[in-house]
Amino acid sequence: QVQLVESGGGLVRTGGSLNLSCVASGDILSIGTMAWYRQVLGKERELVASVDIRGTTKYADSVKGRFTISQDNAKYTVYLQMNSLKPEDTAVYYCILDQLSTRYWGQGTQVTVSS
Repeated sequence: QVQLVESGGGLVRTGGSLNLSCVASGDILSIGTMAWYRQVLGKERELVASVDIRGTTKYADSVKGRFTISQDNAKYTVYLQMNSLKPEDTAVYYCILDQLSTRYWGQGTQVTVSS
């Protein structure tokens, strides 16, 4: 089993910044894609940003230029630096790790952006 623990969420004003972290532990054989999703109550989860094993990153159009995903494989950690936050970024943010054919999810961290 693999466990993912997110941290760094909180309440911030419009235009502010937050840096989310997600640490993986447990039976880590190899790290595949790691990514951040977010979900607003009543809506589907959406992909925010991902980084694959080659270091290639992808972003949702809504966060391009504002969010940056990075990873430290030695620490089994993925980060999401969020700048210029907007009220519509308010959501629960989840990190995922793909290992072989299994996707693991963290428990989520709340991000609230006040107007």
